[in-house]
Amino acid sequence: MSLRMRRSIRINAQGKQLNKFINAIHQHRIDCRGQYCRSEVFYCDIYRRDLKELHDIAEKYGIELKAAEYDSLFARLFRYRRRLGIIIGILLVLTAALYFSQVVVTIEIEGNSAVSDEVILAALDELDIKAGTPICRINIPYCENRLRLMIDDVAWAGIRHTGSRLVVQVTEVRQVPEMLRDRVPCNIVASRDAEISSVLVRSGQLCHIVGDYVPKGTILISGVAENEAGRSFIHHAMGDIRGIYEENISFSAPFRSEEISPTGRSDTQRSLRLFSLDIPLYFGNSGYKSSTSETKEKNAVIFGHELPLGIKTKTLSETVLTEKEYTEEELTAKLMERVYLYENNFLGEGTDILSRSMTTEKSADTLTLSVNYRLEGSICEQRDIFIK
Repeated sequence: MSLRMRRSIRINAQGKQLNKFINAIHQHRIDCRGQYCRSEVFYCDIYRRDLKELHDIAEKYGIELKAAEYDSLFARLFRYRRRLGIIIGILLVLTAALYFSQVVVTIEIEGNSAVSDEVILAALDELDIKAGTPICRINIPYCENRLRLMIDDVAWAGIRHTGSRLVVQVTEVRQVPEMLRDRVPCNIVASRDAEISSVLVRSGQLCHIVGDYVPKGTILISGVAENEAGRSFIHHAMGDIRGIYEENISFSAPFRSEEISPTGRSDTQRSLRLFSLDIPLYFGNSGYKSSTSETKEKNAVIFGHELPLGIKTKTLSETVLTEKEYTEEELTAKLMERVYLYENNFLGEGTDILSRSMTTEKSADTLTLSVNYRLEGSICEQRDIFIK
């Protein structure tokens, strides 16, 4: 249903002198719309400003008058005229809409892959282009040239704006592909003491077979070859040699340690964030000597566009330094977590664990967990051949 702009009143009039009442309305030149009579009742629409005069005419001719106002923009404003909060809110929204239409609200970067958004935004910040900068103050041709000179990997830059949205388009310098050193003469040597479990030679001469035990540094695939005439040639050895080897690791932890733990107390601090400015909406500090914090930010959205205006909520959780004492079982479980972390993150990719044995050593204040692994994995290490 569309909302009317002007205040209109629907009139129902009935009485013995209804004809004289209608003629009097016309004589007073009251603007009546949609006039008709039905069952000795006169219906019409008038503007709110004519209602008092119409009441006077109805009283003169003994007419019973009923009036009902249509819903309109001005009627709503009139009903809420005493609600200062709503009026102030509307004024603030209009002011904010006018302000945000004249400044940079969002910056979008297109065309970059090697150069990160952060690098381009930092360069724009040096050119005084950021959220909150008046668009009329931006010298676009100058900033386009300066942006290209400030970032070595940018060959071309273009800046355009649509309302409060600034779009920066860049074309990056095409980098020359790095030459792979796959023709440098080299040998493949053992990276650790191991028993060879499988061999795969792509280029070069195999020096050891499956089942051989090789110390660290032993040549596995040679990049030096001789022809029938006894002349030596060198080339790039390639292949994959896997071996079985042992690896030992140990982790220690004290039975008593000082740890940071939460007390259960928390405090919430809210701030009004306007671009990069934080305006506190709280008084005082939490008073916590030690705490952890979690920050959330929710920006206002108008017509699907996020504005640099919102509420920043920071939750502080109080912590204290406490001394904790572990039992042997608890400390063993804690050390096992470190063992699993080591296996997932530090053992080489493609390395298989054939077996694992663990021993614990307990002292007066420390527990040590030693792990012996029997592993199978690549034992190849490339070593260049230097020619005098």
